[in-house]
Amino acid sequence: MQINRTASAHWTGGLKDGKGLISTQSGALKDYPYGFASRFEGIAGTNPEELIGAAHAGCFTMALSLILGEAGFTAEHMETSAKVTLESVEGGFAITAIHLSLSGRIPGADEATFTELADKAKAGCPVSKALASVPITLDVKLA
Repeated sequence: MQINRTASAHWTGGLKDGKGLISTQSGALKDYPYGFASRFEGIAGTNPEELIGAAHAGCFTMALSLILGEAGFTAEHMETSAKVTLESVEGGFAITAIHLSLSGRIPGADEATFTELADKAKAGCPVSKALASVPITLDVKLA
């Protein structure tokens, strides 16, 4: 089985004065603004790192739901945040780290089991695999 998803970006202008719009096939983002200011200066709008973080948090949490089910658990709730670090390095900028923070209420699971299953999800989620060149860390908290 092969699944293809698409997204697009439109850009006008130079780097600092330019403006971009991002859209997704699903319509979840439709001509959503991004640009230099939203990426480097904290101005409203999105940026590639934020979108990578959202994709990673979503994929990881969904993969963990599958792994929990295979182990006989069902999450009452889980919350994952992803911190994507962009740094100036020799030759330009690079994503140098991704840190996932997970908390959840999993009836019947202890902290060690939850952590073990979360580590398995981190290693196996398709977005983690795609981002394997970046160090990915995880902290887990059972609520």
